[in-house]
Amino acid sequence: MNSLNPNANPPLDAGVESAPLTPRQAESELPPLRITAVDVAIGGIPIVEAFRTEEEDADLLPRKQYCVFRAGRERFCFAVLDVEEVIEWPKVTALPLAPPFLMGIFNLRGLIIPVIDIGLTESRRADFSPKFVVVTCLRGQDGAGELRLGVAADEVFGAVTTAEPLLLEEAPRDVPYCCGMLRDEGRLALAVDLKKLIESFPVPVI
Repeated sequence: MNSLNPNANPPLDAGVESAPLTPRQAESELPPLRITAVDVAIGGIPIVEAFRTEEEDADLLPRKQYCVFRAGRERFCFAVLDVEEVIEWPKVTALPLAPPFLMGIFNLRGLIIPVIDIGLTESRRADFSPKFVVVTCLRGQDGAGELRLGVAADEVFGAVTTAEPLLLEEAPRDVPYCCGMLRDEGRLALAVDLKKLIESFPVPVI
């Protein structure tokens, strides 16, 4: 019987040479290979970064927030760092011999705030007041003090956060206080430089 023959089934370690593995077999015998971004690079860029999507690129860019509102027919926006608060239209006291853009002043917790109309709506009906005031604050350098200015708004859309830079090509050249255009949900809003706005709409010191 074959079971009694010691040479019938030689043990695996009896010095019998095994056949060489095929490339496919050799590949299957290898341990799993871990590839990291440090191991593999494309043109010196880690593979994780080389295949990063546009959405992931946008997440790495610095994000900014803007307060978007409408004055007249135009949309405007301030950087949120320039906005102190947004309030409902208060009781505004008109000033005699004031320039057309100066709608008046109001009391905000003991502070006298001038209100201007940047929507070029001087023909606004006297009984049709704006609905909000965007209270801005220009902070001086080296403790030089703060200057508050109210901007009349017919509608406030809220804060918009974006990583996209302002559009400079679309900015109107005849608006000195415009620092670019903000694209929000397919519409453009004129970004306002607060310092240049105060220079363009000088109000009397109160």
